[in-house]
Amino acid sequence: MFTADGKPSDDDPRENGPTLGDERTTLVEALRCARLTLEMKCEGLDAEAMARRSVEPSTMSLLGLVRHLAEGERATFRVMMAGQDVPRLFTSDTDRDGDFDGAVPDPEMVAEAWAAWRAEVDFAERFVAEAPGLDITGDDPLNQHGSGGGSMSLREVLVGMIWEYGRHMGHVDLLRERIDGRIGQ
Repeated sequence: MFTADGKPSDDDPRENGPTLGDERTTLVEALRCARLTLEMKCEGLDAEAMARRSVEPSTMSLLGLVRHLAEGERATFRVMMAGQDVPRLFTSDTDRDGDFDGAVPDPEMVAEAWAAWRAEVDFAERFVAEAPGLDITGDDPLNQHGSGGGSMSLREVLVGMIWEYGRHMGHVDLLRERIDGRIGQ
């Protein structure tokens, strides 16, 4: 939320979640809050603002980050953990930065990116909720998720996704501030 004093507001959906939960509850809540932060930081922006680049030569934009995180959710939960054979959303072997390079100021592209991200988040939330425990594993033979080239537990996947969102929220803060000067929680 964007507040004048930098303190959480009463209507911040990230506040008042479970604080004494077990391990799964704690990890799921941390990831939920990170995902909400992305949505909140992008709220109210048009396609031009969403696609605005940070600084040359970077191709980073808020739209690119939404696309990048949708791609990451898909690769982690659908491909690695659920074993689905699905195509990438915005990147390819020949365009590994397509999530950022292809982010242009088009309202349809912005809507498509958010729809893809929400679909991947929905899948991930269902997958985690239905998982029998945090010790189930997915295979990461190419070490694309930091496994060292082997199996990863759902526990490690959740920690990794929290880290991934946390890493990018600093980028999101700077991009939003550059767009309209807004800063916030």
